[in-house]
Parts: sequence; C-alpha cells; structure tokens
Amino acid sequence: MTLAAELLDIATRIAREAGDLARRRREEGVTVAATKSAAADIVTAADREVEAFVRAELERVRPGDGFFGEESAATESATGVTWVVDPIDGTVNYAYGIPAWAVSIAAVEGPADPAEWVALAGAVYNPLTGEMFRASRGGGAWLGDTRLAVTNDVGEAGGLVATGFGYDPATHAPTLAQLGRVMPIARDVRRIGAASLDLASVAAGRMDAYYEKGTNPWDHAAGALLVEEAGGVLGGAPGGRPGKGMVIAAGPAFFPRLEELLDYDR
Repeated sequence: MTLAAELLDIATRIAREAGDLARRRREEGVTVAATKSAAADIVTAADREVEAFVRAELERVRPGDGFFGEESAATESATGVTWVVDPIDGTVNYAYGIPAWAVSIAAVEGPADPAEWVALAGAVYNPLTGEMFRASRGGGAWLGDTRLAVTNDVGEAGGLVATGFGYDPATHAPTLAQLGRVMPIARDVRRIGAASLDLASVAAGRMDAYYEKGTNPWDHAAGALLVEEAGGVLGGAPGGRPGKGMVIAAGPAFFPRLEELLDYDR
C-alpha cells in the first residue's frame, strides 16, 4: 500500500466517525460556544469536541504527524505529513439544521501552507447524506465505487457556479460586483455554505465551477485534491494556487472563462 492510500484509509475512517459524532451532537441540540471573525462567524461546542476527537485519533495512529485545524493550535510535523482538518465545515448550516455540512480531513506533505504543500489524501464526509467523497494523489477521486470526473463542456447556457460570501461586511459589495461579472457565463449560481461540499460537487460534476475569496486552508485542503484527481483545474491566490486570496475550481474548458472575469489580486 502506498503512503497516500494508507493516509486515505485513515482519513475516511476518522471522517466517518467524527461525522457521526457531530450528527449525534446535532440531534441533542446545538450550543454556540463563541463567535470568531464576526458575529455571524460562529463556533459550536460540537466543532471543538469533534476536532479534539479527530486530533486524538490521528495522534494515536500517526504519532509525529503535524496537525493544522480550525479550532485548536497547530503542531509541527516530525514525519513530513500534516493533517489539515475542518471538524464541521458549514457550521452555520449545522446550527440551523440545514443538511449541508461536512467533516473535511486532508493529509498533506510539506509545510502547513497551501501555497507550498502537496496534498496526498483527502476525505469530505456529509453524515446526513452518508456521502463520503475521497481522493488520493494518483489514485483518483471517488464517491463509493464511482470514479468522479469534472464536467468540461458547459454548453451555451453557461456553467452552474457555486460561490460563497465572507463574514466581513466590508467584503460584501465587491463580492456582489464580482458575482455580477460572472453571471453572464453562469447557467445559475448556488451558495451552499460549505466550501468542502462545493469542491466535492465540482469533482462529482454536480457543479461546473466554484470560486470564493477568504476561505481558510482547512476549508479547501481535501476538496481541492478531489477536484484535481477528478481532472479539474485549480487556481487562486496567492501564487496561482487555492488560498485566502481566492479559490477557483472548474473543468479545463470553463476555468479560463471564469478566471478572467473574477479580477482578483493574484
């Protein structure tokens, strides 16, 4: 078994167990523990509990690996492998009972910086649908026994485009202006509220493209590998790679049409 395949097995198992824990906590009732960057940017008690569970499991089976998660302090890697974890991606959906949230776990090689790392394995699990999207470097992207592939020819109607909006009110006007530039090439637009599921949907051909500014590394680490292994193109900023400045994912034909309209600081 290759290292990437071994890491994927670990990621999928822990993502499923973590997702089932989060689902149980949702059924018991959600407690908002704090806000982060803005009043709308919440963290629940379950976010913290689920991340602690994932971290403990990873330390048990892969001692020496680094950890880079949303809710707790990062640790450096002694092995060259770092785990990038979003315990509940789509926390607002989770808190409101909207069934569009996921556990996202990726294993990367290199520093905890999306501009420099190489993703080896990733899993995105939606416990409410039971869907486990998974990918390993060189091993393809999969949903169950189905190998995933991005769409490429979007046709005259344009592409179905997913996006998101940041929590900072100062970003809303420029984000809406950006959306206005995209609409002429869009069949329609979806705002699901979980970047990992948006990227998984691009990989599965359910969306033709996704773009968003202001995401964090744990939001897109696993999903970006899904898109790449499904034959998609990734871009953004800084450095032309998915990052805080921009994440873009699409099929090879649609990607350049979308990217040229976004007018972002590369």
